[in-house]
Amino acid sequence: MSLLVVGLSHRSAPVSVLDRASLSMDAQVKLLQDTVAAEPASEAAVLATCNRIELYADVDKFHAGVAELSTLLAQHSGVGLEELTPYLYVHYEDRAVHHMFSVACGLDSMVVGEGQVLGQIKDALARAQELHTAGRLMNDVFQQSLRVGKRAHTETGIDRAGQSLVTFGLEQLAAGSPVDSWARGKKALVIGAGSMSSLAAATLARAGVAEIAIANRTADRAERLVQILTEAEHAEHAENTEHAENTGVSARAVPMGSVADELTRADIVVSCTGATGLVLTADAIAAGVEGRVGQQPETGRAGVTAAVGAAEASAHDARRAPTARTTALPPAPMAATSTDEDCPLDLASVPSGFSVMGEAAVAGMDAATLEQHAAWAASGAVDRRQGGRRGAGPEADTELIGALAATAASAGRIPERRRPEPVAEPPRPEPVLFLLDLAMPRDVDAAAHRIPGVRLVDIEALAEASADAPMAADVDQVRRIVSDEVAAFGAAQRAAHITPTVVALRTMAADVVAGELARLEGRLPGLDDKHRAEITQTVRRVVDKLLHSPTVRVKQLAAEPGGAGYADALRTLFDLDPETVASVSRAGESTEKNVKTAKSAQNAGDAENRGPA
Repeated sequence: MSLLVVGLSHRSAPVSVLDRASLSMDAQVKLLQDTVAAEPASEAAVLATCNRIELYADVDKFHAGVAELSTLLAQHSGVGLEELTPYLYVHYEDRAVHHMFSVACGLDSMVVGEGQVLGQIKDALARAQELHTAGRLMNDVFQQSLRVGKRAHTETGIDRAGQSLVTFGLEQLAAGSPVDSWARGKKALVIGAGSMSSLAAATLARAGVAEIAIANRTADRAERLVQILTEAEHAEHAENTEHAENTGVSARAVPMGSVADELTRADIVVSCTGATGLVLTADAIAAGVEGRVGQQPETGRAGVTAAVGAAEASAHDARRAPTARTTALPPAPMAATSTDEDCPLDLASVPSGFSVMGEAAVAGMDAATLEQHAAWAASGAVDRRQGGRRGAGPEADTELIGALAATAASAGRIPERRRPEPVAEPPRPEPVLFLLDLAMPRDVDAAAHRIPGVRLVDIEALAEASADAPMAADVDQVRRIVSDEVAAFGAAQRAAHITPTVVALRTMAADVVAGELARLEGRLPGLDDKHRAEITQTVRRVVDKLLHSPTVRVKQLAAEPGGAGYADALRTLFDLDPETVASVSRAGESTEKNVKTAKSAQNAGDAENRGPA
C-alpha cells in the first residue's frame, strides 16, 4: 500500500473554482466513507481549509487510485470532473509525504510560514480517527507532519517569513499603515466562532480595537469566545498593570439576526463561517454604510447605487474605445521656417523645432493638398535646420508624404489624430467600513468592493497580494528540514514494511527447531535433562546466528529507496506463507492501537484529576 494525495489549492486553481469546490463538514464525512469503501483505498483523510482541498488515501494501485479519488472529489464537491481535472494535482509515495510535510511547515500556504495549518492538520486526523478511516499509514504521516511542522517553527525563523492569514488580511486592509495604529479604537464585528474567527478576534484584541462583537448561529459558541477574550484581557491587564494602561477591549455576543444593525456600528468586519451561501450581501453592506451611527454619509443609498452605476458605465465606455488610447497624437501648431508660397501649410504659426513634413503636419489634408505639399517638399524649399525628424533626410520625408498621398487617394482623407476625451470617474470616498472575508466559499458579496466607503479584502485578493510577498531566508532551511524528514520517514516506513516478513521468517525457524528437537526426543528417549537443555540451546544458537546477519542486512537494504522488493524476495526464498506475514502485521497494528488507546485514557484521566485549567 502507498500514500496518494489528490487535491487542489490556491496554487493550482483560481479562487472561483476553490469557492465552488469547497466541502461542508457533512460532505467531508461522506467523502471519507466513500473513499475507504472504494476498491483501491484502505485508509483516507481529508484536509480542507480556506485555500486547499486535499484527499489523502492509502492505495494499492496508482492509476486506479488517481481515477477513483478524482471522481470522488468531483462528485462530493459538486464541480464536474472535466472542469475540475485541469486544476487537480497528484502526489504519490515519497512525493506525497514531501507535500504533506511542506504543507505542515507552511511552505505551501498562501501566507508562507503561517502556523494555523498545523491545527487544521490535527483536526483532519482527529476526524479520520473518529470515523475509523485512518489506519497505520494515515496516523503515521499526519502525526509525523505535525512533528515536522513544529520542528520547522522551533528551529528556524519561518515565522518571520509570514503571518497568519488573519494578520496578513488586516495588513491589506490597513493599506500600508501599521495594523496596531490603524485598528486602535475601532469597533469590530467578527462573524463566526470557529478557529479562524477566534484567531481573528484575538488578533483584533491585541491590535487595540475598542470593541468586538461576536455573531454566530450557535449562541453558546459565541458566548464561549467572548469569555475567552475577556479572560485573556483580564490576564494581560493583570500582568502589565504597572507598565501599561488598560486598553479596555469590550467583547459581547450578538445573534446572527442583529448583524445588519451591527454593520451600522462596526468599522472592521471579519467573516469566516461554514455557510454555503452569502452571509453579507451587497445590499446589506450598502445599507450599513448608509445608516452608520453617529456619521453623516456623503451619499445615501441611492447615491451609492448611482456611483456604482456611473463607474460601471465609464468602464464600459472605456472598454468600447480602446483604439483612441493607442492612436492619439496631439495636434500641434506650426511655425514658419520658410516663406515659400507653394507650401499649403500656415508656416507663420509653426513653432521652432516642429517638422513641417511629419505625419502630424499633414493630418487632415485631402489628396490634392497632400500632392501640393509633396511637390513643395520635393523642391527643397524647406530649411532642414528647423525641427526635422531625427535621423531622416529629404528623401525619407518625401517618400513618407508620397505614401500618405497614396493613402489619401484611396481613402479620401488622412484622418486627424486627436487625444481621447478623459473618462470621468466619480470621486471615491475614504473607506469607513473594512471587510475581511476569510471564508471558502465566500461569506461577503464580491460586489461590495464597488460600494463607496467600503474596502473589501477576500481570499482572492490575499492570493494576489501574497504572490508579491518577500520570501525569508529561513525558507531554505525549512526546505532542508523537510527533505531530511521525508528521507527518514521513508526509510522508517520501508523498514517497517519488511519487519513482519522478518518476524515470520524467525517464527518459521523457531518452528523448525521445535520440530527437530521433538524428533530428537523420540530418537533419544533416555537423554537426561542437562544434555537435552544443552542440545536445545546449541541448535537455537546456530539458527539465530545464521539468521542474524541476513535479517539485519535486509532491514538496512529495505530502508533505502527502492528497497521494498527485499521483503518479496525474502518471502520467495524461504517460501513464507503470505497469510502468516499478514497476521503478523495485523497483530502489530492491534498492539499499537491498544497502546494508543491506553495512553489516551490515561491522559484523559490525568486531565480530569487536574480539573479545569
